[in-house]
Amino acid sequence: MRYFIVLGVILWNTLPVNAQNQGKVYEAKTLVSSILKKERHYSIYLPPGYDTSDSTYPVLYLLHPAGPRNTVPDHRSWLYYGELKHYLDNAIANGDIVPMIVVTPDANYGAKRISYFNDPEGDFDFEDFFFKEFIPHIEQNYRCRRDRDSKAIAGASLGGAAVIQYAVHQPEEFSVACALSGAVRKYDSQYLKGKYPNVSEKILMDWYKPYDVISFFENQPKDAEQNIKWYISSGDDDHLSPNNVMLHTVLKAKGVEHEFRIQNGAHDWTYWRGILPDFMSFISNSFRK
Repeated sequence: MRYFIVLGVILWNTLPVNAQNQGKVYEAKTLVSSILKKERHYSIYLPPGYDTSDSTYPVLYLLHPAGPRNTVPDHRSWLYYGELKHYLDNAIANGDIVPMIVVTPDANYGAKRISYFNDPEGDFDFEDFFFKEFIPHIEQNYRCRRDRDSKAIAGASLGGAAVIQYAVHQPEEFSVACALSGAVRKYDSQYLKGKYPNVSEKILMDWYKPYDVISFFENQPKDAEQNIKWYISSGDDDHLSPNNVMLHTVLKAKGVEHEFRIQNGAHDWTYWRGILPDFMSFISNSFRK
């Protein structure tokens, strides 16, 4: 009997500690976008202690992929398939990463497509929404640190491509950018005409120029000053690994400092879950400095 009483006291005393180590997740918060002319969803993770303090926190904007097949790609992808909350709670409790806010916007445009771009058809200007409405909404409604050194962006697949594009377009916004299996490519007429069959070739070529990040870096002067910490990763069995190697090669040739990973894996959540501790540590170490 004494054993069970002692065990009960131990378990009772550990419950508050465990509860304190739990962050909060809101899976489907909303805001109304005047740019996109519709309500948009997002998911947000608030670290342990957020509700009981007035502390401010660094923030990671985490972009979901456009797939893979047999998954539902939206703002909840990193929570469901990436097991994000489980990782964050444990990593923060263990001191592996600093407490941070992590937020994922929904780039799913219903049955039409998933897009982080300003659409060439002009009906889904997501990049404008992201910078002009979404980030201000997050900063106004949550205790985020707003300085550049406390803001990071990361994402997988199409979200990985957007990470590089956004960091190039708005370098004053983020101090660290992590692209996982990024869907980066030079202008590909067949690929883009397949996505936008009703848009002329000339319009597509002009529209894609700011999104061709490989050509952007090719045209940069060697050893140009860089103020973004870059992290690029891809699985060796990923069909996009040659594109990521090409980007790495260009960055290397131009003297752009970056971390580059090619590891065992494909273009799927098994790979992205596996790489989660590595790129999150990279982000956290940037926030600590």
